[in-house]
Amino acid sequence: MSHTILVFDSGVGGLSVLQEIRQLLPGQHYHYLFDNARLPYGELGEAELIRGCVALIEPMVKQLNADIVVIACNTASTLVLPALRQCLSIPVVGVVPAIKPAAQLSQRHHIGLLATPGTVKREYTHELIRKFAGDCRVELFGSSELVMLAEQKMAGIPVSQLQLQKLLAPIAESALDVLVLGCTHFPMLKTELAQALGHGIALLDSGEAIARRVKELLPADLDTTKQETVAAYYTTATISDGLKQNLQQLGFTSVNKVS
Repeated sequence: MSHTILVFDSGVGGLSVLQEIRQLLPGQHYHYLFDNARLPYGELGEAELIRGCVALIEPMVKQLNADIVVIACNTASTLVLPALRQCLSIPVVGVVPAIKPAAQLSQRHHIGLLATPGTVKREYTHELIRKFAGDCRVELFGSSELVMLAEQKMAGIPVSQLQLQKLLAPIAESALDVLVLGCTHFPMLKTELAQALGHGIALLDSGEAIARRVKELLPADLDTTKQETVAAYYTTATISDGLKQNLQQLGFTSVNKVS
């Protein structure tokens, strides 16, 4: 039996998570909901963010008869999961910045977290650092500009490597050896980030771990041989032709505005 999996993000960043889940669990019914009308989430107030996410996700779960929801957004995951779990009876999976594996991987005991300003400031993030990276020096870097660069890339607009180098200069000049990509948008720029930072810094994200968690929460006898469904839903009035084309190239057969 195939299952219906709803993946949610503020923009295209969650596609990096969706890709990992699809690789691990082919043949399912995938629905990608992105709230691009309120992008970037890192700059929204907490109450507004929670209210808007629940108002979008709860009716979509009912409409699709979804079996599981993945909140593929670090900013939303730290805030929205309790509210969603209160109103939904299905599993809800969130994203946690890969602080723990980064601390284990670092040879220099010096790691960095690159995330949205909201995630960088949040107490939840600092608790993760205290819990899993107490023996490391941890540098925090907040950027909303990188979110928009990832959005532009998916819309078919080339990423300016010069702009990227300027944004990443504080990281490149530090002595850290592992950088956590604490926003699901950032793996979309992995090639460009690696080029800008050089080979001395390992880049870590949570995509594979989320995919494994989704697999754990679905029945063990999951059928992965069926025809896959991949549909997308956005909240702006329209999206660019470039983004539509890129979504089609990723296998989306349906791309529509949220009704």
